[in-house]
Amino acid sequence: MNWINESVPQEFILLGFSDRPWLELPLSVTFLFSYILTIFGNLTIILVSHLDFKLHTPMYFFLSNLSLLDLCYTTSTVPQMLVNICSTRKVISYGGCVAQLFIFLALGSTECLLLAVMSLDRFVAICRPLQYSVIMHQRLCLQLAAASWVSGFSNSLLQSTWTLQMPLCGHREVDHFFCEVPALLKLSCVDTTANEAELFFISVLFLLIPVTLVLISYAFIVQAVLRIQSAEGRQKAFGTCGSHLIVVSLFYGTATSMYLQPPSPSSKDRGKMVSVFYGIIAPMLNPLIYTLRNREVKEALKRLVARVLIKR
Repeated sequence: MNWINESVPQEFILLGFSDRPWLELPLSVTFLFSYILTIFGNLTIILVSHLDFKLHTPMYFFLSNLSLLDLCYTTSTVPQMLVNICSTRKVISYGGCVAQLFIFLALGSTECLLLAVMSLDRFVAICRPLQYSVIMHQRLCLQLAAASWVSGFSNSLLQSTWTLQMPLCGHREVDHFFCEVPALLKLSCVDTTANEAELFFISVLFLLIPVTLVLISYAFIVQAVLRIQSAEGRQKAFGTCGSHLIVVSLFYGTATSMYLQPPSPSSKDRGKMVSVFYGIIAPMLNPLIYTLRNREVKEALKRLVARVLIKR
């Protein structure tokens, strides 16, 4: 046991793209710009959903949950990434790495489930419109959201514990921008086959099953929308669901390629860029997709701005 305890480093070195210094300036600008947009966009959706009475519906309740999640998701990694990119010592303390690993994994797992819950909400709204308010009542919405958060954090606690128990034998160079399970497993000096199998199994539960449920929901939704006689009604239904489908494709597509594809020695940088996309770019795009494609959110924003101007 002593050699395992001695193998725990005081800090980790996050390599990122340090072997390509010419990339650091454009990456730091991209990350900073994305982070600012993420904060502004997601805070806007949370405030509008809370302050506008017309948006006090299950759809916007789940959307504000997604915005809060994305806000915390990027904050767990981007500030540290910006500090490291701009400094010569690209390090993170052991405690900081543990916290980053747990929070990032917890929020990522929660988002996997929350997106599936949002597709269920859209399914009921379009396929069972007359029963929508009865089925998607406030208590059920709270239970579904709570189940997503609790399941995500429980999964993270389990996976983080298993990952951190692996002996590192003094290895402390993480070939990544931040502390993530696949990158930390590569540091271990023992066989990680069991951990990789467990990670694959959990990824199936949190990625493949939710995305399958999403696809089934949308198959029924498309059938229901095509039966709508009014062209305006079809356009409104497809507009609302289209936003969610774009978000789903961005998040599940990149996360699946990271956690469910076998590692490829010839493309070690692919995992870094994929992680950056679902960890930074997707949370930035989510509020833009929902606001630009959603008339209700745009109208609520106008009402909120008008209210602020009148008070002045």
